[in-house]
Parts: sequence; C-alpha cells; structure tokens
Amino acid sequence: MKIGVISDTHDYFDPHILQLFHGVDHILHAGDVGMQIIIFDLEQIAPTTAVLGNTDLGNPLRLTELVTVGELKILVQHIVNPFALDEKLQARITRSRPDVVVFGHTHKAFNEVINGVRFFNPGYSGRPKHATPRSVAILHCEGKNIRAEMLPLAP
Repeated sequence: MKIGVISDTHDYFDPHILQLFHGVDHILHAGDVGMQIIIFDLEQIAPTTAVLGNTDLGNPLRLTELVTVGELKILVQHIVNPFALDEKLQARITRSRPDVVVFGHTHKAFNEVINGVRFFNPGYSGRPKHATPRSVAILHCEGKNIRAEMLPLAP
C-alpha cells in the first residue's frame, strides 16, 4: 500500500504532484491547504484526508483527523512539536494509539519514531520561493512496516 503525504500547499497545486502520487491508495494533506480546489484535485488521484492549517480560515476541515489506511492508524494534525506535545494532543495520542502522526507547518521534512510513534512531516509543497526546498512524500506500507520516500519538488 502507498500513501501520498503532502502539506503546506498554500493555494498552489504543483503539477508534478499528479505524476508523483500516481498509483497511491490514499493521500494525507497535513494542512495549510488554501483553496478547496486543491483537495478536489488530490481526490482525482486517490481518496484524500485533509486537516485545517493555521492559514485555512473558512475551510470546512477539522483540526485533527484519525484515519485507518490498511493496517495503519494515522493521526493528522497541522501543528505538532514531536518533542513537546501539548496536553490535548498527548491525550489524543494516548487514547487513540496511532502508528503515525502526520503533520506540517514547519516547512521541513521530519521522520522519526518517538516513544513508539512515527512522527512524519513531508515538508513544504507550496509555490517555490527563496530557494526553499520543497517536497512531498510516499509512505510505502506493508502491514505495520513503513518505509518513507521523500520526493523533492523542483525549486
């Protein structure tokens, strides 16, 4: 199973995403979507779960989503500090016991297992600016085994 992971599109749908996410089974968008058309475009590729980012005022998205894809339970929330979880998020993780927490906001890729939970940020995929590295990712999953593949987007 392949899960496409994207975040921080900020109103920009990079045309390379169609090719990079071709064949994925599900897409997770970790917030700061921008226009709702971006979710529509992603849904043309695969079923999509998206959450509200701090710039998504007015979008009909939830702050946090818990989704099961294959054998994995995945919690998606835009703002997460894996090293200093706020009380609400820590309680949600303790209660729901996800295999993966997907987040965005920092515009930096992150992939680390902390206390038995993988915290994953695909990086920034919005409009190119200031030579900021841009990326999306694919999580290759076999059962509960996960291999993350970072996919750079052109600057």
